[in-house]
Amino acid sequence: MTFRTCSSSRPRPAGERYRSRLCFALLAVTPGAPAAQQPFPPDSAIRAILRERVASERAVGLVLATYADGTAPRIFAEGSSGRPKVPLDGNAVFEIGSITKVFTTGVLGGMVARGSVRLDDPVAKYLPSSVRMPSRGGKQITLAHLATHTSGLPSLPGNFQPSDSTNPYADFTVEQMYQFLSGYTLPREIGAEYEYSNLGMGLLGHALARRAEKSYEDLLIEQILAPLDMADTRIGLTPAMRARAVSGHDQQGEPVPYWDIPTLAGAGALRSTANDMLAFLKANLDSSGGPLHRALAATHALRHQTETPGLAVGLGWHIAEFEGRPLVWHNGGTGGFRSFMAFDEARRRGVIVLANSSEDVDDIGFHLLEPRSPLTPAPTPRQEITLAPEALNPYLGVYQLSPEFRITVTREDGALFVQATGQGRFRLHPESETDFFLREVDARVSFERDSSGTVSRLVLHQGGQHTPGQKVE
Repeated sequence: MTFRTCSSSRPRPAGERYRSRLCFALLAVTPGAPAAQQPFPPDSAIRAILRERVASERAVGLVLATYADGTAPRIFAEGSSGRPKVPLDGNAVFEIGSITKVFTTGVLGGMVARGSVRLDDPVAKYLPSSVRMPSRGGKQITLAHLATHTSGLPSLPGNFQPSDSTNPYADFTVEQMYQFLSGYTLPREIGAEYEYSNLGMGLLGHALARRAEKSYEDLLIEQILAPLDMADTRIGLTPAMRARAVSGHDQQGEPVPYWDIPTLAGAGALRSTANDMLAFLKANLDSSGGPLHRALAATHALRHQTETPGLAVGLGWHIAEFEGRPLVWHNGGTGGFRSFMAFDEARRRGVIVLANSSEDVDDIGFHLLEPRSPLTPAPTPRQEITLAPEALNPYLGVYQLSPEFRITVTREDGALFVQATGQGRFRLHPESETDFFLREVDARVSFERDSSGTVSRLVLHQGGQHTPGQKVE
């Protein structure tokens, strides 16, 4: 339930506007289409996909990398970096959002292999004694629960109230995280269900850093980035990275600032390049390369099914099954960036897509790995109409879409606004008397009346999902 989610039919990253975005996906396969004989489509076909995405104004700039075992990587770029004299190429720096999560679980895998931690260690073991980690039925949340999104913790804490909607995580503190954890009551049994949680993965990174007695970034550098020679993957931009950093853009193509994620860094704080991500991709495909490679490979093992048939989770990674063959993947998004990484271990090939705008790119990556997974068509332009201010009054109120996710509808200066739990406020633009759309994200809201004619329900249409919410206030 989010105002920022997949524009495809893949059910979803994964929440709310400030979530480092993740799309939970099954491949939407066109029946009868022939399977690919080559690892990837021809270069001309890939370039055509990127050109169309930019021409249809669904991307400002894109860098895409493909890799198949035994061949040289290929890098493609289209569009603009958004900064004068900054080329869009394999060395351009992007925010990668939630792909950070699989770096966090890669660190976890390495620390488990070395005996520093155990997957079944309670998280509380690595937090101050003053923090009361939530438990249920005598069971404690473990590192494995955090890594598989089965802890029962919500996507974001209830006290996540950003003062700056353009940099929402910047002012969320460790003390606030501890305060939330100490007072939170789990809604279900630990380990019972999958629920994507930025809080949980951010907490995992925090706990591992405390165990190692160093910052999360220093831990990443030591455990993964330095061994793989990934000098252009960091949280804090080095001078060299800053010189090659592209500008992020919202869905209107307007520049937006980078995000700072100090407390929940393990959930989405990294910046990287296509070349560096290729190094990470290759390491994930080479389980024989050494201890680090084996630790990364261990994170791909299926550990828990999600609520979506055919979609499971490993340690951080999502695993979509296609005709008995697993595709391992993750994606990410911040205010002005989208990212996607996936690989087919059986065929030893993978793809990376980086974009400096907030439109989804998952469909491109899945399509290149499996051509029967279709590309998302450009959205139909929406036409705003004018409604009398008094026609809007019946829609005002609070709508409950899940136990922890509400949308509040208000009116100001003759227009409706919506604000979801822990998010900023967005204007609704009417396209009919009961149907409205948002300009900031690809989402619609419709209102429904009961048999008495009273507005009783809201439906959020986003990412192929149609999520209803009863009016409760």
